[in-house]
Amino acid sequence: MQSLWFSLQSSELRRAVVAMLLAFGLAQAIAGVYVLTFRGLSYSKSVVQGMAVGAVVPCMLMLAIGQNLAAGLGVAGGLALIRFRTSLRDPRDILFIFAALGVGIACGTHAYGVAIAGTVVFTAATGLLSIIGYGSRREFDGLLRFSVSAEERPAFEPVLKSSCRTFALVTLREAAQGEQLEHAYQVSVDSDDQRALLVEQLRKIPGISDVSLLMQEPSFDL
Repeated sequence: MQSLWFSLQSSELRRAVVAMLLAFGLAQAIAGVYVLTFRGLSYSKSVVQGMAVGAVVPCMLMLAIGQNLAAGLGVAGGLALIRFRTSLRDPRDILFIFAALGVGIACGTHAYGVAIAGTVVFTAATGLLSIIGYGSRREFDGLLRFSVSAEERPAFEPVLKSSCRTFALVTLREAAQGEQLEHAYQVSVDSDDQRALLVEQLRKIPGISDVSLLMQEPSFDL
C-alpha cells in the first residue's frame, strides 16, 4: 500500500514538473518575441522577467486546484487580498503578460496542445505585425521648434518646403514680451542628412534662434 502511494506521488510529481517546465519554456518564447519586437523608450527588464516566470505561478495554482472546488475558492480568496501596484502604460505589455499567464493556465490544466499552439500562433502573429509595421502612421515624424524675431520676420517657409516632405504648424505664440515668436511644426523628413540640413539652414537665417528638431515615434513613451 505504501509503495502504491509513493508511485502515485511520483507520477503526480512528474506531471507537475513537466507542466511547469513547459509553461516556463513557452513563456520564455513569448518574452523573447517581446524583446525582439519591442519599439519604444520605456523598456523594462523586470517586465520581461515577469513574462518569463509568470506562467509558472498560474500553472502551479491550476495544478493545486485540480477538480477541487473548495481549493479553487480558497485560492481566489487569497488572490483577492493581493493588490498589484505596478502600472503598465503600454497595452502591448499587458497583452504579452496575459499571454504568458494563459500559457501557464493551459499547462496547469494539462492542455499542452492548446498551450503550444497558442504560443506558436501568438508569437508568429506578433512577429509578423512588427515586421510589416501594421497600424503605424508616419505622416509626421518630427517636431521642429524655433524662435523668430517679431521685427525682422525672416522668410523660412522656402527652407521647410525644400527640406520637408510635409509640414504643418502646431503652435505659434509670443515670447520675450512680444519680441519673439515661437513656432512649432510637425514635419516629415526623408533622411538623417535632410534633417541635419534643415536645422543648419534654419540656423543660418538671420532672426531665427533656438532651432531644435525632436524625432518622435507614436508608440514611444517620452
